[in-house]
Amino acid sequence: MSNRKILRQAKRIVVKVGSALLTDPKAGLATEKIADYCAQINASLQRDKQIVLVSSGAVAEGCARLGWQTRPNTVHELQAAAAVGQMGLVQAYESALAVHKTQTAMVMLTHDDLADRERYLNARATLNQLLNLGVVPVINENDTVATDEIRFGDNDTLAALVTNLIEADLLIILTDVEGLMDKDPREHSSAQRIAWASAQDPALDGMPGVNSGALGRGGMRSKLSAGRLAARSGAHTIIASGHEPQVLIRILEGADIGTLLTAELTPLNARKRWIAGQLKPKGDLVVDTGAATAIQQRGVSLLAVGVVSASGNFSRGDVVRITDQNGRAIAQGLSNYTQVDVTKLLGVRSEHFAEHIEYVGEPELVHRDNLVVL
Repeated sequence: MSNRKILRQAKRIVVKVGSALLTDPKAGLATEKIADYCAQINASLQRDKQIVLVSSGAVAEGCARLGWQTRPNTVHELQAAAAVGQMGLVQAYESALAVHKTQTAMVMLTHDDLADRERYLNARATLNQLLNLGVVPVINENDTVATDEIRFGDNDTLAALVTNLIEADLLIILTDVEGLMDKDPREHSSAQRIAWASAQDPALDGMPGVNSGALGRGGMRSKLSAGRLAARSGAHTIIASGHEPQVLIRILEGADIGTLLTAELTPLNARKRWIAGQLKPKGDLVVDTGAATAIQQRGVSLLAVGVVSASGNFSRGDVVRITDQNGRAIAQGLSNYTQVDVTKLLGVRSEHFAEHIEYVGEPELVHRDNLVVL
């Protein structure tokens, strides 16, 4: 299968549109641009595609409505701008898709919504039902209630989490540049677009980043991270310029535009997809070299005998991050014991657990069925 053929075969697609494409610092939302994207989305629906739209623009629209020339820095100002701007964003998409007799639904999410397993499942069920009804969900981070502790940080990450949530085939990130470049185009006129790469290719970390605009949050680094997060559930990602004519239609026809990041991993099951998507684990478990090698190469369960230290404040069933002794995250999983008990079990063999804690359950700290190698 050619690299671009996978784009034509994608059925369930998450489209993320950045604020630089949708807004102007003075004029607010670019309604003509939104109408163009919505026409392309409707055309894709007619080709039996299912589309979820993750849209930036609420804060930028709010800033324009309030007469602010730059994005504010304080949380309360951001929340106020989002509350004002969300009205315009909802109206723009509803009006643009109504022209095509397509129903829309606004869905607001915070990190907490996807960190809690029950709320995660509820969100997934709702989105699946909307898609089955032919509705286009428009998703945005709930900036009006989010705090620094639960913010996704940018809508690129949100789009990747939604991709995992609904088991999408493809994530399309539209931005104001043509994709990943081998050199910084601002400094090198010979810079070339990277047409294709594996999402997990470490060489991509050395690619030049692109700074976000005055009203945006996500640069190229966040887009690459989003592509890697989406790849954990087997979804491919394409980063492309939203200024390209008929960009969505052409991408789904397999046109050679943008940077395609392919997923080389086998799709995870639903529970592991949720574990892998947690960006705020409740604690860290540091393991020795032997345990790190066994987890990474064989995907085995984590035993207490291989754990060097434990930190955080986690309970049984909470997501914990597993790191090597250099601080590099190698896996995430659900802990079978509390942080207090794990601290007592450091380096202890399973058959001796009863000598150190009152309640002995599973012999593993994290069972391999509840563990995802990163």
